[in-house]
Amino acid sequence: MNLLIVEDDQSVARLLRQAAAEAGYSVQYTADGSEALARCRRLSFDLILLDVMLPGMNGLQVCRALRDENIQVPVLIITARDTLEEKVDGLDAGADDYIVKPFQIAELLARMRAILRRSTTQNTALQVHDLHLDPSTRQAVRGEKSIHLSATEFVLLEYLMRNAGRVLTRDMILQHVWQYDFNGNDNVLDVYMSYLRSKIDKGFAMPLIKTVRGVGYRLEGPDAR
Repeated sequence: MNLLIVEDDQSVARLLRQAAAEAGYSVQYTADGSEALARCRRLSFDLILLDVMLPGMNGLQVCRALRDENIQVPVLIITARDTLEEKVDGLDAGADDYIVKPFQIAELLARMRAILRRSTTQNTALQVHDLHLDPSTRQAVRGEKSIHLSATEFVLLEYLMRNAGRVLTRDMILQHVWQYDFNGNDNVLDVYMSYLRSKIDKGFAMPLIKTVRGVGYRLEGPDAR
């Protein structure tokens, strides 16, 4: 697995490089956001560990640029910022997960493995009613409408579609999509469900995303029993 570490704190960078190398990753390193983006344009990585507070081009800008250029390498943001709003900003920029300094190496490596497992999920195209999702390109279409999804919206929609007709509890969705609980505050799930509904259901006579009050959510077409 090819790993790119982008971190300007030299002591943290050394720790990350040593831990990743000992875990069997092939590691490249830079302390510069612009250089990280340039490397991703010409090289293929399986995962990026990306600090937010970088000189010049910061980590969120790097992440947005990657997604704008359709570079879908998984990104794990590493930062000292730990408020809900800052976590949402990171995920909204296209990151796949978020870990706050200081962290335990065991947790970091577990999150890395989880992201890599998600990124290698089978690429079979999915369909529910007139909604289509191609995991290999991360393209969603409903009817004749092409839908742009952030990285987090994609993972959320894919999980709903792979479990179409099944009620998914809030805890199930949080564990699958985010893998942590925002210190017990799960409002982020409602925020992203609102985002997804505005893209998937708005303007269509038949809403596909259903709220199961007090439990969670279900995605289903009009022919569901």
